[in-house]
Amino acid sequence: MPTPTWESDCGTVKLFRGDCLALDWHALGVVHALITDAPYGIGFKSHGQHFKGDSPIAGDDSTDAALAALDRAAGIPTACFFSPYKPLPVKWRSVLVWSKGKDTGIGGDRETCWKRDFELIGVRCNRRLNGQRDSAVLDQFPARKQKQTKHPAEKPVPLMRYLVEKLTQPDQVVLDPFMGTGATCVAAIETGRSFVGCEIKGEWFKIAVSRAQRALAARKAQLPFKE
Repeated sequence: MPTPTWESDCGTVKLFRGDCLALDWHALGVVHALITDAPYGIGFKSHGQHFKGDSPIAGDDSTDAALAALDRAAGIPTACFFSPYKPLPVKWRSVLVWSKGKDTGIGGDRETCWKRDFELIGVRCNRRLNGQRDSAVLDQFPARKQKQTKHPAEKPVPLMRYLVEKLTQPDQVVLDPFMGTGATCVAAIETGRSFVGCEIKGEWFKIAVSRAQRALAARKAQLPFKE
């Protein structure tokens, strides 16, 4: 396996700083699921409005990065976020609707457009889902406000934990090649999965490492992870 930029003492969490597409995925070993929030290809805009005070998302000028990652993950159970306004030409087994909550949806003209307060999650190659058969509309995971990390697209840990638990078993390995500030990583740790992640931006990578360390410490102490 390539040498991780950071690895947990127990060896269950391996984080790489850099371009995930420059990483040899075959050398990562067995991966049981790809769960990721890849660049949407919307040019880091809220469908017409720039976020103020935030830095651009790498690779968000097109869907090329997402499609390249999905091509590499062919045959692996996958959950991948994408924009309803920039759909991916992928044959999904299921498409979930993440309803982000009442405090979101700034895109579009306020007088003529409904609030754009949802995102899509494409799921493919999955085996039998864990737990009961749920609605494809996920409205129980409100988007978190980014006061701490300032990441413009960070997903709530409970949402990522839900996807991790639906698609994998404890002790299996979850891969997130666009891990951002590490929400999927925290979800994997909390549920007893191993995790391999990659992030190209140093600021987000540093936060992901810190969150992984705190989540591992909380799990060891059998305490809930707190931001």
